Amino acid sequence: PIRLTEAAAREVLAIVKREELDADKVRLRVGVKGGGCSGFSYLLDLTESQKDTDELFEMHGVKVIVDPKSLLYLTGVTVDFKDGLMEKGFVFNNPNATSTCGCGSSFSA
Repeated sequence: PIRLTEAAAREVLAIVKREELDADKVRLRVGVKGGGCSGFSYLLDLTESQKDTDELFEMHGVKVIVDPKSLLYLTGVTVDFKDGLMEKGFVFNNPNATSTCGCGSSFSA
C-alpha cells in the first residue's frame, strides 16, 4: 500500500543513528492530518509507540506504521528522499491526490 524508496529508507536510518534512537523499537509513522493549503498535510514522525489498529510494513530495514484513516488517503503513495541543489527533503508521490500545493506538503483528494 505504501512504498518507501531506498533513498528515503537510507535517510530515515541515518536520522535514527544520528539521533541515537533505538533502531529495534523506532517506527516511521506516515499519516495525514487536516490542514495545509490544499486540505490535507502529510505527516512523518519517528516514534516508539504503535497502536493495535496501525498497519505495519517493513521496507529496506525501516518499520513503517500507518493508521487506518490515513491509509485511505495514502494507498499507493511513494515516499522518496531528494538531496539536490534545489531541494532537499522527503517527497510524496500520491496517485490519490487531485491537487497539491506548490511546496508538495499538502494535497486534496
